[in-house]
Amino acid sequence: MSKTACFRDISLSGKVAAVTGAASGIGLECSKIFLKAGAKVVLIDREGEKLNRIVKELGENAFALQIDLMKGEQVDTILDGILNLTGRLDIFHANAGAYIGGPVAEGDPDVWDRVLHLNNSAAFRCVRSVLPHMIKEKTGDIVFTSSIAGMVPVIWEPIYTASKFAVQAFVHTTRRQVSQHGVRVGAVLPGPVVTALLDDWPKEKMEEALANGSLMQPIEVAESILFMVTRPKGVTVRDLVVLPNSVDL
Repeated sequence: MSKTACFRDISLSGKVAAVTGAASGIGLECSKIFLKAGAKVVLIDREGEKLNRIVKELGENAFALQIDLMKGEQVDTILDGILNLTGRLDIFHANAGAYIGGPVAEGDPDVWDRVLHLNNSAAFRCVRSVLPHMIKEKTGDIVFTSSIAGMVPVIWEPIYTASKFAVQAFVHTTRRQVSQHGVRVGAVLPGPVVTALLDDWPKEKMEEALANGSLMQPIEVAESILFMVTRPKGVTVRDLVVLPNSVDL
């Protein structure tokens, strides 16, 4: 296949993507790669000042939308915000999330509530906000940043694992509801990635993972998502697992 054909296959020219949790980590890398592929990108995050600096650096096709996903009334305006900035929406990446690990017997249920709210309720509410528009347009991609923990229970992170199992259930059922309308729903399930979500990993565990190559960089996930949303119209990548070679699962 020629280089021209390869580029055509991954082009997002003329499309608009919106990414939650876009001020850092996987969300920021996905925003950058969508921009490189030719899309206009709405970066969504609660950190408005940081978001505005990033958008200025990324150029005229990047737009900032400050939304606190923990506040339902703001989430319900997310589609209006996107359309006001760009006039359309083709790809919605539900990326924002939080991590919590540790023994259940020693956990803080109030922290669990916040993690579960962001990883599940807020993410699902975002999709509820944008999905009617995609159904009306009879096209669109919704991609979740899930986790390998949504497929293989991870003993040191039961709450996080439970949240990602819920994400997988939502992806599988919603995809079947909306496929008839030309809307694709899928999830990328990465193994450990170097992001702020791992800030509360035990220090010795982080050092070991970095030393043995069992952590990935966010760009690896971003490239996988670009592959997902650039498949031919009749093809859905429902679950894409991306692991470091050193992870034995």
